[in-house]
Amino acid sequence: MATCLFCEIAAGRQPAAMVHADDLVAAFLDIRPLFPGHVLVVPKQHVTVLADLPAADVGPYFAQVQRIAVAVQSALGAQGSFVALNNVVSQSVPHLHTHVVPRTKGDGLRGFFWPRTKYASPEEAGDVAAKIRAAL
Repeated sequence: MATCLFCEIAAGRQPAAMVHADDLVAAFLDIRPLFPGHVLVVPKQHVTVLADLPAADVGPYFAQVQRIAVAVQSALGAQGSFVALNNVVSQSVPHLHTHVVPRTKGDGLRGFFWPRTKYASPEEAGDVAAKIRAAL
């Protein structure tokens, strides 16, 4: 595997504006923020996507994401936050990372970044839900 930028940042071998670090996660400012205060939270252990994160680490990881989201909102006087992650598609660095973006009404960010659709019928929605239930 080539050197992972986020592993290097988490290990302190690459510079970043660090917000928080502990044994499990590193949190640092995104170098191309949507708004000032846009933080990336990454597990220190290299995992590519959410499915690769050990089950025992999921709760503690998202507890830190929650903690960072509260701090970003409080520190910057934001009205809310946008918290998101991508798995493979649109994942610019192949290391699990969660975006925490401060939000304020009228900030210009328009909901999700993709077009919304509707199910053709309640039956179609039921079929999709059944497929997901079966995969669980």
